[in-house]
Amino acid sequence: MSRFAAWNINTARTLLRGYGTTPDAVLPMLHALQAHFGYIDPTSVPLLADTVNLSKAEIHGTISFYHDFRTTPPPARVIRLCRAEACQAVGCEALVQLAATHGLTIDHPTDGADIAIETVYCLGNCALGPAALIDGALVAHLDAARLTALIKGAPPAAAQAPLP
Repeated sequence: MSRFAAWNINTARTLLRGYGTTPDAVLPMLHALQAHFGYIDPTSVPLLADTVNLSKAEIHGTISFYHDFRTTPPPARVIRLCRAEACQAVGCEALVQLAATHGLTIDHPTDGADIAIETVYCLGNCALGPAALIDGALVAHLDAARLTALIKGAPPAAAQAPLP
């Protein structure tokens, strides 16, 4: 079951009404669409272009420029593993390899996949690495056993490291 609403152009129009009609509203509008639907449906490009008086190419260029914008529905679970230097120093690369041994592609999920593993470079949790962001929840001291449980469907709360 998705945590996002199904794409609907009328809902999208309603969401965009409060952002104005100037080009500087494009990024907030894109974020609003993705927060509500989980992705930015390609049919929203003409709607955005007309609303802010930009070309469809400019809107598409903005969407494709920013790494975090999606144009397809997201998988049911997204696990973002930090690969910054601090997390590398405490074993994040082993976690990335572990995910790959479960048959998951790293950073390029297939359409319709139930789970996606994405790597990022710093979640701001450097002292508590390896760090991960799982369905929006920050996780510290992620280890192989908890990552495996997450891949098999455990809730994000199950990945939290026990308090010392």
